Amino acid sequence: MKLPASDAVKIVFAEDDKDIASALIAYLHREGFIVFHADDGVKAVNYVQEHEPDFVILDIKMPRKDGWAVLADIRHFTDAPVMMLTALDTDADKVYALRTGADDYVVKPFNPSEVIARIHVILRRLRHHVKDEVRQIYETKHLYINQMTHQVLVGPERVDISNQLTSTEYRILLHLIRYPKRVFSRGEILDACLAESGAGERTVDSHISKLRKKLEKSGINFVPESIRGFGYRLGD
Repeated sequence: MKLPASDAVKIVFAEDDKDIASALIAYLHREGFIVFHADDGVKAVNYVQEHEPDFVILDIKMPRKDGWAVLADIRHFTDAPVMMLTALDTDADKVYALRTGADDYVVKPFNPSEVIARIHVILRRLRHHVKDEVRQIYETKHLYINQMTHQVLVGPERVDISNQLTSTEYRILLHLIRYPKRVFSRGEILDACLAESGAGERTVDSHISKLRKKLEKSGINFVPESIRGFGYRLGD
């Protein structure tokens, strides 16, 4: 996965509705993004192959090839983040999109400013991910995490709790150990670890509580640490 330059992000935007396309393209250009607009699915696949974008926005109901087919095709040659932009608003559609390779799902009608904000969140998460690929192992006095194997060892005895953690708990713990002294707000943790879920900030409290209980069973208490009025940090 490549790291897009903050001032030269290329986006392939597939949308056959001219009014929707022109409105969102105006917002994308205002943010400094380079936009390649496709008005059907076949063009979308071709544009992704040709331009190697940093981000892809796909409508689902398009001529010649629908968004589902486009998503399946482009996942063979790109790992760029994909946002589905559609009038289909059932939970089944959302789950299917995320399970088949989409990174976000926005239902029409939408607020263009929200779409822009979501793009920035995903790109920010991507930049963190690319930077962290260089470093695969994180270790503190009582924690050891290996990103290559997803192994999590806890306490002085280095108890392996990898299989006890949910994927969300693992992402939160990994995010906190990268900057063990930094305090993260609920919103920052949500953006970094649960942005695609659509959950609210209070959901973070629930995941932190469950993670803390699992760590306590292995001899680590009060980790992650709550900082009243601010958020959470890994702590000691």
